[in-house]
Amino acid sequence: MSRRIKRTDPKPRSRDERKEARPHQARSAKKAGPRPGGKPGGKPPRFVGERAERRPPKAVQERPAPEKSVEALLPTKVQTVTVTADENNMRVDRFLEARFPGLSFSHIQRVVRKGELRVDGKRVDSKDRLEEGQSVRIPPLKIDAPKAAGPLSDAAQKTLKALKEMTIWEDDDVLVLNKPAGLAVQGGSGMTRHIDQMLEVMRDAKGQKPRLVHRIDRETSGCLLIAKTRFAASHLTGAFRSRSARKVYWALVPGLPKPKQGRISTFLAKEEGEDDTIMRIAQHGDEGASHAVTYYAVVETAGNKLTWVSLKPVTGRTHQLRAHMAHIGHPIVGDPKYFNIENWQLPGGLQNRLHLLARRIVIPHPRGGVIDATAPLPPHMQQSWNLLGLDATRFDPIENAPEE
Repeated sequence: MSRRIKRTDPKPRSRDERKEARPHQARSAKKAGPRPGGKPGGKPPRFVGERAERRPPKAVQERPAPEKSVEALLPTKVQTVTVTADENNMRVDRFLEARFPGLSFSHIQRVVRKGELRVDGKRVDSKDRLEEGQSVRIPPLKIDAPKAAGPLSDAAQKTLKALKEMTIWEDDDVLVLNKPAGLAVQGGSGMTRHIDQMLEVMRDAKGQKPRLVHRIDRETSGCLLIAKTRFAASHLTGAFRSRSARKVYWALVPGLPKPKQGRISTFLAKEEGEDDTIMRIAQHGDEGASHAVTYYAVVETAGNKLTWVSLKPVTGRTHQLRAHMAHIGHPIVGDPKYFNIENWQLPGGLQNRLHLLARRIVIPHPRGGVIDATAPLPPHMQQSWNLLGLDATRFDPIENAPEE
């Protein structure tokens, strides 16, 4: 079990950063010209009510930017950085992965084990969690030599085929997968198959393996962004950190949320149980508490029994959407951790699986322009939509949600 790193010199928490990096104007990858509604130097496009099932996901690019060596971005001498609000409660090893994409697992473990990395002057473990405002001493870092790419075995060929079938968009720098429900993004206890492990079969001629730049829960399906190069990993990780990425999720919940459009703002903290870990609603100042903000909008209802909601997270906390919907009394259907309505009966024909889809992601492309990808409903949610008479091409009102 990971332990909390205690602050020795508490500092007051600062407000969440709300200024976001502004990407370049989008241009079509096949045909030059301004993106509809785009403005030079403007923000990524808002989520408009397009009939997304009929619109293929697109990525658009401008002239290639000069590629900077990722090694040049690594510290060549000791430096001290401060843990930001978005990095609060992050594990030490995840913190290094996010700050310096391309570092190998073994190198991260080595610098932590040797005590070369210090938090508020103290040695830490890679599983310890950081708190906003803490000072982290970063030693000089280097990229390990990549493994040589060899011929693929029959099993690896099958894995590669499975990844290609999940792919909804790809270029030389970026890959967007439609992750199926039930497949984990990263390994854990007893986990033998997950996306990070599957990506081993996609090493390029230089031995570089595609890298995760964000994560979604195991039972959540939909858009998962992968960086195919260190260059892309650095830029995409920075876009998530600066909140330049826009994400929309779809969920099915019991009852009818009121008002039909709203903002959920709470603090969340991890609560360790004997058999499970959940995120609980916390108070400002509680140990490990992080501010979380979600916008929601009702898209369509099936009587008063069930409602299709569109969700737009501003922050990216663990289980944020699941905990927030449970907090307002409308937990997501099929959620084994947060569905807490007693004696509620699942309508006949609907599967008791998590009804949460990472529907759409819009993020600046590392070389200019915008990546805009949309994932279809997974089979169990499509079955529910059919049984309830919900129209997946309906206008999505989440576009009206502020972007903070």
